[in-house]
Formats: sequence, structure tokens, C-alpha cells
Amino acid sequence: MNKKIKPKKAPNFKIPSTDGKIFELNKIKNKYIIIYFYPKDDTPGCTIETIDFNKLLSKFKKLECEVFGISKDNLKSHDKFREKFKVKFDLLSDEETKVLKKYKVWGKKKFMGREYMGINRSTFLIDKQGKIVKIWENVNVKDHAKEVLETLKSIIKTKKTL
Repeated sequence: MNKKIKPKKAPNFKIPSTDGKIFELNKIKNKYIIIYFYPKDDTPGCTIETIDFNKLLSKFKKLECEVFGISKDNLKSHDKFREKFKVKFDLLSDEETKVLKKYKVWGKKKFMGREYMGINRSTFLIDKQGKIVKIWENVNVKDHAKEVLETLKSIIKTKKTL
């Protein structure tokens, strides 16, 4: 489901990254940013989504856009996942669910009749001014990365004509 929103500042956060540093959102300047929240490394849907973003990474980069995946998995799990699928962008680890809660993607889920707390698969598109310009909630992974790329292209085209 796509959510039309009035752009608002993306909440800043600092969490460990697979590049060995602490990632801080506000440190990225003058670039578009895609942050996708996914439930778990190396599971079917999360793998499809990550591989698709990875395949399109050069196209995102040409549009001055960085891509990051965030889950509750630890860095060791992220490193294995990245290595297995040759993921070229950094994955961020939010073991304490602080960022997940800040972005309101941590919540009740239902699976086979039982309820539990988990990550609601969501993607955020942040513009060069650090504002969230688009949110996808309850993402269906098939062709999602392509849809995000097309949305980014149309936002850039709109800004150029203004």
C-alpha cells in the first residue's frame, strides 16, 4: 500500500552498519535515500527484496540515491546474508528495535493464528533535504524495488520541471 504523505523530516538514528561503522542518517548529505525495513535475513521474501534492490543498485546510484536495508538481525547475520547474495550496499542492525519503533514499522503481526511482535515490511524514500517523500507499507516484494526506482525517477523529473 502506498501512502501519500506531506513530506516531513526523516527521524535521525545511529545504528551499527555492515561497513564496520556506526551509521547516522543525518550524515548523508545531498543524496536520495531508500531505507527498506525487512523481517529477517535469508528468508524467502527478504531475500527476493534484497536481491532486487541489489540488481538495481547502479540505477539508484546514477540517480544519486543510496540504499540501506534494516532488520533486527545482528551484524554477523547481515554479513553472512550479504556475502551469500553478494549484496553491494550496507545492511543496518537494529537489535534494540529503536529505529523500527521510531519509523513505526515494529508492531503486532499474525501468522497461522498466532500473534507476535515483528517488523512490518516497509520502505521509505527520503529526499536530498532529509524529508520522507514516500512510504510503502505492507510491501509485496515482487517488483517492489522496480516500483521504488520508478517512483524516484518521477519525483526527480517533477523537481526538474518545477
